[in-house]
Amino acid sequence: MVRGPPSRHADDIIRPARPHTPRSARRADARGTVVPLRRTPAPRFAAQRRAPAGAPLIGIVTHELRAQATPAWAATADRSARDRSPRRLALSLSYTQAVQEAGGIAVVLPAHGFADDVDALLDRMDALVFSGGPDLDPTVYGQPAHPELGPDVDAVSDRYELALHAGAAERDLPVLGICRGMQALNVARGGSLHQHLPDLTAVAHRQDHDAFVPAHAVTVAPGSLLHRLTGDPTLAVNSFHHQAADRLGSGLEVAAHALDGTVEALWDPAARFVLGVQWHPEVLTHLPAQAACFTALVAAASGAAATLPLAA
Repeated sequence: MVRGPPSRHADDIIRPARPHTPRSARRADARGTVVPLRRTPAPRFAAQRRAPAGAPLIGIVTHELRAQATPAWAATADRSARDRSPRRLALSLSYTQAVQEAGGIAVVLPAHGFADDVDALLDRMDALVFSGGPDLDPTVYGQPAHPELGPDVDAVSDRYELALHAGAAERDLPVLGICRGMQALNVARGGSLHQHLPDLTAVAHRQDHDAFVPAHAVTVAPGSLLHRLTGDPTLAVNSFHHQAADRLGSGLEVAAHALDGTVEALWDPAARFVLGVQWHPEVLTHLPAQAACFTALVAAASGAAATLPLAA
């Protein structure tokens, strides 16, 4: 799919605030062979780099897919034009790293659109993370497209992602929805979205500084899953979105909101663990309250109930 014109609003994909070149991304050994540098993990994560035996398998569902300029396969009678040009994955591994640091095993699940594999796939998963990505096609929640709808919209992939949400709900799989992932959770339950927040508020919900630096605070609903996990009445969050939940989906309740009333988190009180956040906690795990989103997900996937605060 061709990207929209540069002036149109993009999606919730985190992009660098400014160009940044590492001081040294590679080094050469004595023979002149270029080998990758090895990173030493931060002390608080060092013990968690090796997943324990029996660690839960966490699927990272992603719509971070980019169109290819030319077909990858030759034309055949049983292959559609879409099948001939499969998209390229563009997911940041910050999602997988956050899951691994929390003690889970992460596997990436692209929203490829072939919904006949949903049941077999979910039967192998212990939990799901729905990542950020482009705007959902508004036809999947019964609305016409807003003029500021972002690029890379794909209703086929959206329906596949919504089928994964439905299958996860049937199995009561633990779910963490991040940014677009929270919006998809709401739509999967029959909810709708505000398609362009600048129409409704003067508050900027798309920051232009580093993603690991929070942009604003959200108020956490007392008694919500998010409140139980973090123990905080307010949280500092980053912000990379121009859409938000409007009509709430069935069974969902607001777990946090911004000062302008924008819904910032949703949860399902009847589910084992279903939490959606409008921000990107995967790049804020240096903050204990944000890391708790992932440690709680992994705990729920391992069969533990998330009833006590997990953040120090």
